[in-house]
Amino acid sequence: MDIGVISVRYARALLKSATGAKLEEQVYQEMQTLMASYLQVPELRFTIDNPMLGQDTKQQLLLTACGTNLTDLTQRFIALVLEEGRESTLQFMAASYITLYRKQKNITRGRLITATPVSAETEQRMRKMVESRTNGTVEFESEVNPDIIGGFILEYDTYRMDASVKTKLNSILTQLRK
Repeated sequence: MDIGVISVRYARALLKSATGAKLEEQVYQEMQTLMASYLQVPELRFTIDNPMLGQDTKQQLLLTACGTNLTDLTQRFIALVLEEGRESTLQFMAASYITLYRKQKNITRGRLITATPVSAETEQRMRKMVESRTNGTVEFESEVNPDIIGGFILEYDTYRMDASVKTKLNSILTQLRK
């Protein structure tokens, strides 16, 4: 069976259970922490996939990777995944849960890239603009990238507004070369 299909099935079941128990927000946080652990510690995936490592050790590693004060639901979910021998797809399950949760709660991810740090007020205005366009909640992050020279780049959903000085200069250079 396809990894994507398996991951989505497990994620849907987890979301359904979490919603029924009114724990979907906590499980969402735990799945985000697990995803961050996989991204920050690439060796985690190889360690979990190691057939020589005992199931108890894998379970402890995964529970630690999910954060502290875990819900009982997440602990049982990890145990089930290990029991079924699906630990190699757990990273994809976590990603699928995050995606399904965001879709259910109408959450859009947004990102503002600027050459220098912006004030909290400016960031809030950009967040409000994205929220008004998406009619939902926005998980917003700001990033400073001096390479864009000035201006900003705003990304959300499939939308990208590039008002950076670097892009404008590259556009002018392209026109001059014609």
